[in-house]
Amino acid sequence: MELRPYQKEAMEAVLSTWEEGEKTKVFIVLGTGCGKTIIFSNVAKKQVEKGHRVLILAHRGELLTQAADKLKMATGLDCALEKAESSCLGSKEMVVVGSIQSMSRDDRLLKFPKDYFQTIIIDEAHHCMSDSYQKVLNYFSGAYVLGVTATPDRGDRKELGEYFDDCVYEYSMIPAIRDGWLCPIKAQTIPLKLDISNVSLSGGDFSTGELGDALDPYLKEIAKQMKQYCKGRKTIVFTPLIKTSIKLCEYLQVEGFNAAEVNGESKNRKEILEAFEEGTFDVLCNSMLLTEGFDSPAVDCIVCLRATKSKSLFTQIVGRGSRLYPGKDHLLLLDFLWLTRKVGLCHPSSLVAKNEHVAKEMDEAYAKGGDPFDLLQMEAKANSIVEKRIEDSMAKRLAALRKMPGSVVDPLQFAASIGAIGVYNEPYFFKWETKKPTKKQVEFLKSQGIDEKTIMTKGQASRIIGMIVERRQKGFATPKQIRLLERMGFERVGNWKFEKASAAIDEIAKAHWK
Repeated sequence: MELRPYQKEAMEAVLSTWEEGEKTKVFIVLGTGCGKTIIFSNVAKKQVEKGHRVLILAHRGELLTQAADKLKMATGLDCALEKAESSCLGSKEMVVVGSIQSMSRDDRLLKFPKDYFQTIIIDEAHHCMSDSYQKVLNYFSGAYVLGVTATPDRGDRKELGEYFDDCVYEYSMIPAIRDGWLCPIKAQTIPLKLDISNVSLSGGDFSTGELGDALDPYLKEIAKQMKQYCKGRKTIVFTPLIKTSIKLCEYLQVEGFNAAEVNGESKNRKEILEAFEEGTFDVLCNSMLLTEGFDSPAVDCIVCLRATKSKSLFTQIVGRGSRLYPGKDHLLLLDFLWLTRKVGLCHPSSLVAKNEHVAKEMDEAYAKGGDPFDLLQMEAKANSIVEKRIEDSMAKRLAALRKMPGSVVDPLQFAASIGAIGVYNEPYFFKWETKKPTKKQVEFLKSQGIDEKTIMTKGQASRIIGMIVERRQKGFATPKQIRLLERMGFERVGNWKFEKASAAIDEIAKAHWK
């Protein structure tokens, strides 16, 4: 298979980082539907070509099968299976797909020499901080490790930062939609207030049992609301409990939907999923069964009744409908009005907002109701408002920086000029980010006109360098150009192209720098 541009970039980012030798445990972030399995399959192939034996770890049977199938399709490589009665020991295959439940058992793990695998790949890497994963990873401690995950929330990143050395590539839902690899998402506010204020937390998230009981009185009205918005669409509904899923399915059938219910105990699960794919059913209700490892690109409506504080989980749910499909121009995400005292409840804004300030701005906008909101358009507007608010609060400092004599560029000024103060102020998650900048980083920043004396950490330097390199690739004005133009009184030059900035500077030079 020919890799998409970002897939190739992700693979090369992993391999080049490993080649440098300093960071051996890395992860990449790929939006759901962006083909992370294709990427790690090609990474596995490259490692096999180096003579590495590769272990691909997953936590569910469906993911194991998916990984094995994609590996064969994308690279032509066969693999051995490490699960239940199957064992890879004695196999000639260089790639092993393994169940974490099986691999973490002492009676299986201790049969392997500690250097048996030279590369380990973890599918859905946000699970890897659990005891079972850490047991396996620590056993094969000399291996190169790649984790792949959909957009993690701040808590996930902090945990991942405890094990991994770095996140070497990120391609989230926003650029994937903009570049045409995922379909646009529209959020529709449903004016039905679901009171879950008395639902307690369990393991950091809403208790599924209490959540199911709290939703029970609303299920009939939810079905009626869905009739208004979901007719003619291929819809998946996620509920907290199996009994909730079954009951809602019955109400939907009363409302005229060809609805089906599927759960982990369904004996005819395969047949139901195939019938849904073929169009026999137009609504599929489930209790969190289909969050991972289930792909149906034709799905164009998602109803999430499993209120959650986990951005990873919410992203997985919505991702079931984010893939492209002929005739599908957007995914409709139904968003009910959740009444709760608990902070951190995921809303559609959680999918695209860069920080909690942008998310809050978005939430306030679509809580007013009305027509479906395009999430990317709403995010851009909210981000602009928040950035403006931050700039206003720092106006005096930024104004002073822009008027200072000399040509050196203050990094804060540069971030403000290109509308990236939010990125500049993001917290650090990795230990290396708090170290001093390297000589190579300092030299590069100086060559770009950045005042290296203000760069205190390696992470801060890395972010500024990342901004500069990305802008160079897209043909935007350089830090030096922006600094000069702002000193001469020009405003909002951060989004100018390089050629436009050069032409303006030439004109100023002809006017004797006036």
